[in-house]
This record gives sequence, structure tokens and C-alpha cells, in this order.
Amino acid sequence: MRLTGTKEKSTIIESALEAEALFATEAAPPQLIGRNMGAILVDSGKLKLEDVERILRVQKEQGLRFGDAALKLKLVSAEDIQHALSKQFAYAYLRPGEGGFANDLVAAYKPFSPQVEALRALRSQLMLRWFNDEHKVLSIVSPGAQEGRSYLAANLAVIFSQLGERTLLIDADLRNPRQHIIFNLSRSTGLTSILAGRAGQDAIARIPYFADLSVLAAGPIPPNPLELLGRPEFSGLLDDLSRRYDVILIDTPAGSLFTDAMTIVARAGGALMVTRKDHTRLGAAKALASQLAASDAAVIGSVLNKY
Repeated sequence: MRLTGTKEKSTIIESALEAEALFATEAAPPQLIGRNMGAILVDSGKLKLEDVERILRVQKEQGLRFGDAALKLKLVSAEDIQHALSKQFAYAYLRPGEGGFANDLVAAYKPFSPQVEALRALRSQLMLRWFNDEHKVLSIVSPGAQEGRSYLAANLAVIFSQLGERTLLIDADLRNPRQHIIFNLSRSTGLTSILAGRAGQDAIARIPYFADLSVLAAGPIPPNPLELLGRPEFSGLLDDLSRRYDVILIDTPAGSLFTDAMTIVARAGGALMVTRKDHTRLGAAKALASQLAASDAAVIGSVLNKY
């Protein structure tokens, strides 16, 4: 999908969240975390010590890798092996229900799915075209509701953290926030608390299971969201956080429904627009693209969500 009206300085990214990813996934890091697969499978309750002895005998006799020998003996499943490998290579990967996160977090629960392959391709493009020492903040915008904006922001945050980037996800949708639901966080404190002077940056939650991921929930829904986001404190907060994090992603309200999104885009300096197949109206997409093009922010590109 190509949207017209973007500034010449902007670089268009076209990405469909489907199996045909534009870039190959990155290779696993060469360094292991110091634990062998057998120990991981025993600790997770998938193998008993006597099972390990059987596997080691077959491994030696037939010249197999540990995982292949375990599979041949039908002591574990392929999913068990994938999960153990993810721990060996420090690649966060959770079983369904583990961590208490929403099923929307496919980057954590289904890391080998077509959706996540395409998300990694998008991450590669963003690393090449936007994130650097000068650009650390990106707002995720869409014309309307239920177009995958929060879904994309949450999963991008996970896969950026898996790359080792110090990643912060900010829920700046002060109308209908969702990130606290996706990451199973309290909404008693958050962005609104900081902007109102009721809390400090300790309102940012470090997410377990992911070494480099933090989330700042929206906090209590205020009666004046646009005024809060327009305060100098918001810009100051982003400037301060940019010194602490490598990647800051901001979830926003629906662009065609509220003017909050454009205020956030202006503060962030960059925007990625999300539309959804068979859902987003072309007129709404064009209108938002025109608004973005007229702003001082860089329009990094667009994403067509097919899920």
C-alpha cells in the first residue's frame, strides 16, 4: 500500500503483516547463556534424569544432536526443543499462558509464526531508516479503531527488546488505552500520573521475561487528555527518556477520532501509519496521511495489517 501526500524528506516503508516478509530474520547470537539443552528441559519438567541418560546413550551411539536424539525417543516435542533453544540463545519465547500476557502478544507466544516473521522484517526496515542516536522515538498511528495499532506497537516493542535494544513502550492513548491489558499491568499509575505531577519515572514497569523491555501504561483516564499531552512536560519526558532508551514506541488514539494523535506525533518527531485490510476506509487513510504530511514530523511509512 502506498499513501500519497507524504513529504519528500520522508522515507516510505511498505510492509504487509503476512508470510512474505521482506527481510530474512536475524541469526541467533553466537554466545550461549551457559546452560545445555538437557538441563533446561529437566528444569522445565519436560525430562527426568533417567530420560537424559537414555538420550545421551542414543546421542553417542548414533552421532545425533541432543535435541534430535530426544525427539527420536519421543521424550519431548518439537515445541519443547524450540523453547529450550530460545533459552539457550537468550531469545525470549513464552508458552501459551506463561507470563499472564494477552494472546495478542504473538512475538512472545508465537515467535515462529508468519506474523512475527513479517514484524521482524518491519523492525529491520525501521532500524535501517529511523532509529539511531538522533531518532529514538516513533509514534504508531492509525485512522480509526480496531486497526491493529496497539497490537503492532506491543509486538514491535517485544521484538526490539529481543534484539537487545533498550526498549520502552508508552501508551499515550488516554482515551481507550490497551497496553496495560496486553502486558497485564495496573492502571493505577502511568503516563497521566507523571504528566500531572503525581508520579515519577518509577511508574515505568520493567516487563519480566524480556531483558530489555519496559512499558509505561496510560494510567488513570483524565478528563483533559489533549491538554495533558500538549504540556511541555510531555516533550521534556520524551527528551529525558531518550537518554535512557534506544527505542521508544508510542501507542496513540485513533487519528480520525481525536486530535491527540497529531499532538503526540509532533512530540515524537516521527510516525508510522497502520491500516487494516478490509477495515480501514480509504478516505480516512488519505485524510490522516495528509495531516501527517502537513506536520513537522517525519512520516516513516505505512503498514498494511492483514490479521
